[in-house]
Amino acid sequence: MAYKSLLTVATSADGLLGTVTAAAQIAQKMDAHLDCLALGVDKTQVGYSYVGSGAVVIAAAMERAETDAREAEAALNGALGAQTSALRSSVESVVTQLGALTDVVAARARYCDLAVLPMPYGKGRGVEDEAVTEAALFEGMAPVLIVPSAGMRTAEPKRILVAWNQSREALVAARRAMPFLKRADMVQIVVVDPPTHGPERSDPGGLLCQLLVRHGVRAEVSVLAKTLPRVSEVLARQARDVDADMLVMGAYGHSRFREAIMGGATRDMLEHAEVPVFLAH
Repeated sequence: MAYKSLLTVATSADGLLGTVTAAAQIAQKMDAHLDCLALGVDKTQVGYSYVGSGAVVIAAAMERAETDAREAEAALNGALGAQTSALRSSVESVVTQLGALTDVVAARARYCDLAVLPMPYGKGRGVEDEAVTEAALFEGMAPVLIVPSAGMRTAEPKRILVAWNQSREALVAARRAMPFLKRADMVQIVVVDPPTHGPERSDPGGLLCQLLVRHGVRAEVSVLAKTLPRVSEVLARQARDVDADMLVMGAYGHSRFREAIMGGATRDMLEHAEVPVFLAH
């Protein structure tokens, strides 16, 4: 069981090396092909303008987007050049308006086994980075591995946390992460404040653990109290305590609008991720 088609997307020339290196190393470990997409994004939304000025604004914005795409493509080629010559990869450059970005990314993500992307939030990240992540997850229906700015410690994570809350999203994430889980030395299913009523009240995480063990995964369950204000903070602390190489979690259990306005475990984790985060929806 392995990923055979990987995808990474660059919206700028900055900070590419860590993400591309992680994607390249995973591709080599799993004998996969890495597809790279360089995006130039026109972020203008022309609502009104002086007579005759709209065309000028649009032309200037598209020219800027084309420049960004060329720079991202050059940066991708440079990052790929730093990898071993055995890597099988390709680079494509596309210019798109922000409103059409979802379709562009989704068209590629639908035919990949795993999208490897940089953190969508934080310094230097724009609205297009969040849009790329969501396009791959929702319309592209692909699992996404978010690589923090520090990069990925190993392409074959040995200690993995699986965040479990009995949700559909969490189960999908665990199933889609199986190629990583089967290669790990330790997989810890983390349950934070399990409900006192429900089908798993007597054995939180037990059925998921059974499923994984039957696949040959070295899995165990850890039930934690919510001793910090946010679930994401409890998960992050546990990841530090066990020196985890990766966190697996379901993405956006609530609506994306609610997550964006009120916050949620997915957004909180992605804003402060210290280890790679594997997401699926």
